[in-house]
Amino acid sequence: MGFVSFLVFAAAFFHVVLANNNDADLQKIFASADFGMIPSVGDEVRSDANLTVPEIIAKYGYPIETHSVFTEDGYILQLHRRATRFTKLHRIPYGRNCGPAPGKKPVFVQHGLLCDSSNFVITGVNKGLAYLLADSCYDVWLGNARGNTYSRRHITLSPDTDKEAFWDFSWNEMGIYDLPANFDHILAITGAEKLYYIGHSMGTTMFFVCMTERPEYNSKVALMSALAPVAFTQNMISPLRFIAPFSTQIEWLLEMIGLHEFAANSPFYDLIGATLCNETNPWHEICTNVLFLLCGFDPEQMDPALTPEILGQLPAGTSVRTIVHYAQGVTSGQFQKYDFGEEKNLLVYGSPVPPVYDWTKMTAPVALYWAQNDWLGVPDDTLRVMQNVVNLQRFWRINFDKFNHLDFLFALDLVPFVNRPVLEFLHGY
Repeated sequence: MGFVSFLVFAAAFFHVVLANNNDADLQKIFASADFGMIPSVGDEVRSDANLTVPEIIAKYGYPIETHSVFTEDGYILQLHRRATRFTKLHRIPYGRNCGPAPGKKPVFVQHGLLCDSSNFVITGVNKGLAYLLADSCYDVWLGNARGNTYSRRHITLSPDTDKEAFWDFSWNEMGIYDLPANFDHILAITGAEKLYYIGHSMGTTMFFVCMTERPEYNSKVALMSALAPVAFTQNMISPLRFIAPFSTQIEWLLEMIGLHEFAANSPFYDLIGATLCNETNPWHEICTNVLFLLCGFDPEQMDPALTPEILGQLPAGTSVRTIVHYAQGVTSGQFQKYDFGEEKNLLVYGSPVPPVYDWTKMTAPVALYWAQNDWLGVPDDTLRVMQNVVNLQRFWRINFDKFNHLDFLFALDLVPFVNRPVLEFLHGY
């Protein structure tokens, strides 16, 4: 397997074991924000690690709603508005510069792999995308994918006692079922005909699946903004690529010992964040270096004071199959459906190999935002995405050579490099 491959596999394996056993208005806003180097998060943000997303949003004086959305296949998702079969939506209906007047344009923001809606609020009210959108008078809805901290519910299945059935999904099902359910819910509540969509990482993958597999939803999207888009993974630089050849064996092994969930949030990560990853600890660089190893090195944009806050919320969990589906793309070089093996592929797809997603069916307008130093959504793979997008409106390279995958969420200069370009293009579209 090779030493590096072994280490990555071992880390992934014990990561799963530990996680499963430790449960418990544009001008105004930009005029008020400091676009220079922001030295660190404020003390008030540092105390948010153990708060839920609705609690964090409410703490800073924003209205917050929590919506449960039901998918066609029974999952219950949580939407944070500020809205899920059971997925939870968190909604922020308005911000500091505008009141609760009706008719605001809805924006749906979807997190990436192993993440949740906290991604867009934990950097604080002057940097967090959700707050900036709300203060720009958008109706903000924050999604939570099936299987994460806020969306571990189903009509009939339990994630703990019906593990094999509950966790039998990847980002394919998130795109086919979760996004349509969220879209329908948001448009029904707001009365809007279309919504704006912003996705990071897996949030872009889900969108690409949705628009190709459920093409009737293209007409419901005013603009899709893809942050660090991921579809093709063949050229991934992250060491995660080394486990790709063994992904099937890893999935089989984990399922044999009853592990179908990957990296659920637990007190273990809170403890690590509060101790080892605390900026006052001489060993805290270990934590940032692990993130750099996976996502690309960029110490200039990393705020060590934010690490405990990140680990207080993340990882938020997903299925093992979601991880394996990405790994399959490294070896196949394709953006395709899940590979069950020739025998089951014949039963499921009528072909020994999985079908690829048909990009020609995705007609919604898309803006791509990418970074040179992204080790997960690498430039060569992002170029392939760009070449396949039928209705490309923007192809924007972040103007900082070291910018990495997680910088799209947590960078010190998050506003000038990401949020301001995204908001200005959205505002003028």
